[in-house]
Amino acid sequence: MNIYTAEQLQGAPRADEVRAEIEFRGVTKRFPAKGKAEPTVAVNGLDFSIRRGEIVSIIGPSGCGKSTLLNMGSGLYMPSEGEVYVGGERVNGPVKRVAFMLQKDLLMPWRSIRRNIELGLEIEGRPAAERRDIAERMLLKCHLEGFGDHYPFQLSGGMRQRAALARTLATDPQVLFLDEPFSALDAQTKMILQQDLAQMLHEQRKTALFITHDLIEAIALSDRILVMSARPGTIIEEIEVNLPLRENPLERRKLPEIGPLAGRLMTLLKVGEDSELH
Repeated sequence: MNIYTAEQLQGAPRADEVRAEIEFRGVTKRFPAKGKAEPTVAVNGLDFSIRRGEIVSIIGPSGCGKSTLLNMGSGLYMPSEGEVYVGGERVNGPVKRVAFMLQKDLLMPWRSIRRNIELGLEIEGRPAAERRDIAERMLLKCHLEGFGDHYPFQLSGGMRQRAALARTLATDPQVLFLDEPFSALDAQTKMILQQDLAQMLHEQRKTALFITHDLIEAIALSDRILVMSARPGTIIEEIEVNLPLRENPLERRKLPEIGPLAGRLMTLLKVGEDSELH
């Protein structure tokens, strides 16, 4: 096992980022069940926190409540029990400082790529000149220069996800919720977009909660990994990814520690024992 210095562990949060950006305190979520006396318990008694500037991935079986966590963190769902905090404030409704990126790009087909990127800024009431300036910067940052006037149907799947990433970051959210954003892409395109995302999160010191069923993706992008049980979802293990190069997942993938970490996750998820991973 290699020993890394603090300087090499680029993903580790700085001293000013120790405070929690996201907190789940004793969170349980129940959903009414049709025709049943008892409601469905999606997640039960969750306690965890995410520091500012940290990227944490959540993995677990299908239906264990991973997406429910994101919906509660953004204020789209309220917990049945417990409390959720973002930026030190209790979540009682939709949280403005949070942005989503999903598996589907959800670009509006009747708007150009530039105007799709401007959407959140338009909702915020930003002036047209400011929206356009920010959109141009995001087009450049997300390697979409020259495609601002194109429409979604004219772009490949990977480029559409780049546009979705640009739209997500345009409003400068402090917290990103990422729900399997690359799962529909081919392996090569996925790795390229992972690289772009990791570099931008590192440069801008964003906090991210990342849902994935790809174990190597979780290791390559994260500071920590939370492993959930089958429904009702609970955290069964927290794994620190004490590896360098969080901002460079293409290189982190090459480290010899990746294999043993992936093996540990496979054991926890009981891969090969009739357990679904996604």
